[in-house]
Amino acid sequence: MNTVAIIEKKKFNEALTKDEINYIIEGYTNGDIPDYQISALLMAIRLNGMSDEETFYLTEAMVNSGDIIDLSSIEGFKVDKHSTGGVGDKVTLMVAPILAALEIPVAKFSGRGLGITGGTVDKLESIKGFNVELSEEEFINNVNKYGVAVSGQSKDLCPADKKLYALRDVTGTVDSIPLIASSIMSKKIASGSDGIVLDVKYGNGAFMKTKEEAKVLAEQMAKIGSSFGRDVQYELSDMNNPLGYAIGNKIEVFEVQELLSHTMNNNKDLYEKSLEIAAKMYSMATKESLESSLQKVKEVCDNKKALTKFSEWIASQGGAVDDIAFPQVKHVYKQNSNKAGVIKSVNAKTIGEISVELGAGRKTKESPLDYDAYIILHKKQGDMIAEGDLLVELGFNNDIDYKILLDRALTAFEIE
Repeated sequence: MNTVAIIEKKKFNEALTKDEINYIIEGYTNGDIPDYQISALLMAIRLNGMSDEETFYLTEAMVNSGDIIDLSSIEGFKVDKHSTGGVGDKVTLMVAPILAALEIPVAKFSGRGLGITGGTVDKLESIKGFNVELSEEEFINNVNKYGVAVSGQSKDLCPADKKLYALRDVTGTVDSIPLIASSIMSKKIASGSDGIVLDVKYGNGAFMKTKEEAKVLAEQMAKIGSSFGRDVQYELSDMNNPLGYAIGNKIEVFEVQELLSHTMNNNKDLYEKSLEIAAKMYSMATKESLESSLQKVKEVCDNKKALTKFSEWIASQGGAVDDIAFPQVKHVYKQNSNKAGVIKSVNAKTIGEISVELGAGRKTKESPLDYDAYIILHKKQGDMIAEGDLLVELGFNNDIDYKILLDRALTAFEIE
């Protein structure tokens, strides 16, 4: 086959065959096709799209480019979840112990964050001793023994996707729905779960800017999952505002522990979204109604069985539970409101960008993280505020111009 001829086909919006897609993915993974040719093909896909059939073939080729995890030795219906990324999104840390407390096995492979979207693996690594690089045997044993394990993705899981994503990130082709859908679903299919719940974000703090775009992406991923014989359901979530009060790594783990222990009772958006996702996962695994599932999810939160499972899970992967605490940093600066009114919104994109400047997020995949850096929103969407009330708090260790960041933080709050 000829790579240039395949690029030409997609340039003129012609459908690629299964053999052509397999040729491209195999050749690029093996290093036989150079970056510059794949870059041209990715841009052609970004501009012209792909049919459902092409997207399935692309996903299948990426699944087959590496290892496929066999979870058959784990008893029960294995349910996974995936979020398309958001500011302050720590729902996995909530739902994993909730499901495990309900005896639904959670076998989850998670990724690191890039840019303003935080990664579950980064949050877990902020806990002293926590091991995110479990072997396949350790991973399966932990799920069988404790009901939950969350690990980073193996380098041998969908290596084609890793190479393609790195290239998409620097060629302006990240926001292609077929490329997003095949990237996410290839990893989910290769990870071996029986069912998948997708939390697809939209808004200024997400890849998909509108609810309509998010729905198109969600339905595309659901079709892919169905083609592979997997049960896939989705939620559409507003990411115009950050989720929860804390943005960072260590502080988000602390926020989850506080919420599960009922120390924090006003964190309505995070709590309700977590329960919604957990109930959908439980319903998928048990075939019970969503109403019944939500009741059971609430019960293990109320009686603190989820909190007990959270601590057990952290310890099972080597994490020091007593290390989960409010982070200690060199610099803490606070910004008060310069007007009174009601907070209409808190711009998630702006808050996420500030978190990256503080060191809580990455500018590139190689950027080191400051696990202790944080942002606390003292006021959220819908809150009444008086002039001079505390709005936001920044904690960090970097030597940066905090005044500029505080001014930017103030602009994130739309007050009427």
